[in-house]
Amino acid sequence: MGLDPDCLFCKIARREIPSEVVHEDGTMLAFRDINPQAPTHILIIPKCHVPTLNDLEEQHQTLIGRMFLLAAQLAADEGIAQTGYRCVFNCMGGAGQSVFHIHMHLLGGRPLHWPPG
Repeated sequence: MGLDPDCLFCKIARREIPSEVVHEDGTMLAFRDINPQAPTHILIIPKCHVPTLNDLEEQHQTLIGRMFLLAAQLAADEGIAQTGYRCVFNCMGGAGQSVFHIHMHLLGGRPLHWPPG
């Protein structure tokens, strides 16, 4: 899947909308959430458009694995790897997904309670 011309995160990936980018490579972009829920709140997105977790296919296995590896790297870079962090995917509106482009929330820097909400 390529980029969707109407997708907010695809526009961020194409740099049509500014964001505070903390990492970019050939397949991933990570940027700070504009409405942070923790001192560290970074969104990790693939540069290809996949609307929801329900749309993942076998070909995306490496992509999802890279998202988790990047989350661990960013947690270390942010100084939260040893104190603890959370990685979250929301799928569909009932679970809180508001932008339909898969993305991982990396949250940390404060105690994170369970259940989350």
